[in-house]
Amino acid sequence: MYLVDVQGTLIDDNNKLPIDGAIEFIENLKEPFVVVTNNTKKRSIEFYDFLKDLGFNIPKDSYLDPFMVLKNSLHVKKVCCFGPAEFKEVVESLGYENTTDKPEAILVASSINFDSLDYASMIEMVMDGAKLIGMHATSTYAKEGRRFPGVGAIMKMVSYATGSDYKVIGKPSEAFYKEALKLLHVDDFKDIEMISDDAVGDLVGIKELGAKTTLVLSGKCKSEKEALHVKSYIDRVVTNIGELK
Repeated sequence: MYLVDVQGTLIDDNNKLPIDGAIEFIENLKEPFVVVTNNTKKRSIEFYDFLKDLGFNIPKDSYLDPFMVLKNSLHVKKVCCFGPAEFKEVVESLGYENTTDKPEAILVASSINFDSLDYASMIEMVMDGAKLIGMHATSTYAKEGRRFPGVGAIMKMVSYATGSDYKVIGKPSEAFYKEALKLLHVDDFKDIEMISDDAVGDLVGIKELGAKTTLVLSGKCKSEKEALHVKSYIDRVVTNIGELK
């Protein structure tokens, strides 16, 4: 059974269009699968519909993103969101108060626009007692042909600066992956293969849980050399998901 990443695996980072062979891979799957994405810019149903409109035949109960598990993972009212405007709007639509006035938690999503003042605010709010929450823990964030620090990298930075632990809502948290297993109606990761372009941010975590892993070189990771430091966590490497047909 498969867990399949989206950005850089099913759709390309620049144009958000299907990668060669991706639609056919999903269409031809005979084994159960769940598409697991770190989407933080659209409401879950909107991003699911976006993938359907691109031509991906994904059943509704085979889709999972961080917004779908946020309420069960974060039991606070006041948060401060760090990320693009779309992310903040979705969080507010889920019933959270987005404020800079003594938030109970800070929520961090991917952005290319973070600067030193944003990092200072994160550090100060956490030092003032706010929980440190990453919507996911990607290693890098691919945008406009470049790679920026991912949320996972930012979490480690703020954690190091403040001495505080942090929690991850989406991939590669064990809780998130276990939600995906529930959708597959299994309880053992040895039955799972994860396909992703993020060796560090997706594959290392689930390999430690016992799953098989496949790295595609169609997204943020451009060559096997970039993943040499985590080579033992990767079972196979392919150019793109179309090679797995």
